[in-house]
Amino acid sequence: MKATRNLLAAMVLGTAGSCNTTNTASVTVGALVKLGMSAAATSLTAPTADDIDVGAVIANAGPNFTVKSNRSWTLKIKSGNATDWTYAGANSGVKPIGHLAWSTAVGGTFAAMTNADVTFVSGASSTNGTAAQAFFRTTWLGDFSDVSNREGSYSLPIVFTLSAP
Repeated sequence: MKATRNLLAAMVLGTAGSCNTTNTASVTVGALVKLGMSAAATSLTAPTADDIDVGAVIANAGPNFTVKSNRSWTLKIKSGNATDWTYAGANSGVKPIGHLAWSTAVGGTFAAMTNADVTFVSGASSTNGTAAQAFFRTTWLGDFSDVSNREGSYSLPIVFTLSAP
C-alpha cells in the first residue's frame, strides 16, 4: 500500500510541473494608401494683353505625385470651389472653375475642372511608388471686358483624393 502511495505521489509530481496553453497572435491589415505631392501650390502663367486679344489657352505643369498602396487604388481630382475661382481685387472678377482644364499628360486630353470627384489616375494592384503628374490649361476669353479677365488675383483649390476602394 505504501508503495502504491509513493508511486501515485511520483506520478502527480511528475505531471504537475508542466502545463501548456496556446496564444494566437493576429492582426488585420486594412487598405493602406499614401500620397506624396511635390508642391502644395502651382503658379499659373498670367495672361498678356496679346493672350486676351486672341483668347488664349495657357499651359502649365502641375504637381508630381507618388502613390503607394497595398491594393488597387484610385486618385481623384476636383475643385474645392463649387462654381468659380476665388477672386481678390476691386474689379468684381468671376472666373468659372471650368476655365481650368487638367490632364495627366502634357499633350494629353484635357478635361474641364468640375466640383465632383473624377478619376485622375488609378491602379489595379498594389504599388511601391506609382508616379503621376498633373498638367493644367487655363482658358482666357478673347474679350477684355469679360468678367473672367478682370484685373485681380484668382485662385482655385484643387483637391486630390487617394483611396483604396
